[in-house]
Amino acid sequence: MSDLSVWLSADHRRLEGLLAQASARIDAVDATPYGAFRRGLLRHIAIEEKMLMPAAQEAAGHTLDTVQRLRLDHGAIAALLVPSPTAAIIATLQAILDRHDAVEEGPDGVYATCDELLGERAAALVARMEVYPEPPVSPHNDDPTVMPAVVRALDRAGYRLAGDAQGPAAPK
Repeated sequence: MSDLSVWLSADHRRLEGLLAQASARIDAVDATPYGAFRRGLLRHIAIEEKMLMPAAQEAAGHTLDTVQRLRLDHGAIAALLVPSPTAAIIATLQAILDRHDAVEEGPDGVYATCDELLGERAAALVARMEVYPEPPVSPHNDDPTVMPAVVRALDRAGYRLAGDAQGPAAPK
């Protein structure tokens, strides 16, 4: 594993820890770790979308097969971060992130592919990732139009909201 795989996988673990902290209580979401999770996850997605994927695609000379899948997941994840967190939203995030992270990590994952494609350039990319700023984050939006938009984003990516009549937040 290169610095790139190590750094991005460690960020996954950091984000998982924040989400676990935020959802530790059964009766409420802890806003402080959830806010850090939300900001950190949006930063992580921005790093992948704006830095990692373009660098890997440039090195490969073509669009990587998994990029569309990851972008659909990123859209669903970002949509889930708009409304105030609920147990269903957190369960859905956890289910998507479990699947998504498995595609990215491991010896055959996206990060390993990027390591191979970028070679010596990976260390410079990691240095830029380390100083990438958190994106601005708007307050949660609980307008009645938000959840239907979230459900559409989930559907485009092949997921459903945890606890809906169709079953768990698993891939369709």
